[in-house]
Amino acid sequence: MVKKKQKVSIYLPQFYNGGIEKVMMNLAESLIEKGIEIDFVVNNIGFDLVASACPPEARIIELKPPNFISRLPKLIEYLNREKPTVLLSACHYTNEIAIVAKYFLKRQTRIIVSVHTAISLESSNYSFLSSRGLVPLAIKLLYRWADGIVTVSEGVKKDIINITNLSSKKMTTIYNPVITPQIFDKAKEPLNHPWFQADEPPVILTAGRLEEQKNYSMLIQAFAQVKKKVNARLVILGEGSQRSALTSLISELGLQNDILMPGFIKNPYPYIARAKVLVLSSNWEDLGNVLVEAMALGTPVISTDCPYGPSEILQQGRYGEFIPMNNLEAMIQAMLRVLHGNQKYVDSEWLKQFTIEESVQNYMAVLGIDA
Repeated sequence: MVKKKQKVSIYLPQFYNGGIEKVMMNLAESLIEKGIEIDFVVNNIGFDLVASACPPEARIIELKPPNFISRLPKLIEYLNREKPTVLLSACHYTNEIAIVAKYFLKRQTRIIVSVHTAISLESSNYSFLSSRGLVPLAIKLLYRWADGIVTVSEGVKKDIINITNLSSKKMTTIYNPVITPQIFDKAKEPLNHPWFQADEPPVILTAGRLEEQKNYSMLIQAFAQVKKKVNARLVILGEGSQRSALTSLISELGLQNDILMPGFIKNPYPYIARAKVLVLSSNWEDLGNVLVEAMALGTPVISTDCPYGPSEILQQGRYGEFIPMNNLEAMIQAMLRVLHGNQKYVDSEWLKQFTIEESVQNYMAVLGIDA
């Protein structure tokens, strides 16, 4: 008897230029290599450029719900039609819908939800989704019915336990599959931007969505002070709602010729590999994928002590500059230390837990699939 091919459906709200999409694409590519079928199920495509980075063997299923209420029946219709082995919901915007859909299926599909953000911190930014509001309540009511819960850091796991009062036995922490062979190949691709050529001033780099969470305004203000002492440049990779505000701040500080914001870059790895230092200035992170990428490529890192991932990645400063959150002076001094040659590097053994090989094996165990 021929064994039926296993299918994993990965459910996302849309394709955006964030870390979750990159993580899920890395996971999908490795699962495809193991002979597992992959569907990316999205409410809406979002950014075509991001969608184009999906593995070509994966199908993209756009549900196109006309409104929020239609998302649930659209997902149920897809699951009953395609009958995947397991649905992996990739973020908390889709987790609740996925769990409810489970009870309307004609055939049992396992529902695994993954949590890639600090829910209590993110939801507290919105008055109608306060830490005592809608999102934590939905999580508390629904997550117990999931077939499994994946958290991307121990800090995120503790956050979910605090919200739900569920046992930690229902949850598995799996660090993101950040380190792949491809990032080393992509890092070697040419980078023709003049700032990254020989004999140019050192470049301080950061990468991520241009949102308040990332606290780029503080980083820009710190860079303005560093620039007075060291001839350096700042590059901010990413796109988001804060572009206009950050551009105005750069102009106010007279740094238009010293700070570059090129937007979303499909291959950021040549930038990361050639930067003098990578900085994460966030107010919170689920894990901090870009820190791991930089460390793997041999670039020194600076991170704020924000909840939750950076402290786990850097081991409280053992593997990089680790400074208090939202502390302008600490950021200035950390950048100056690295620019003056005071650099910390990571033990390669420590990075193994962030490799695609390790992460995929852990995901396969939780998903209940085998190759």
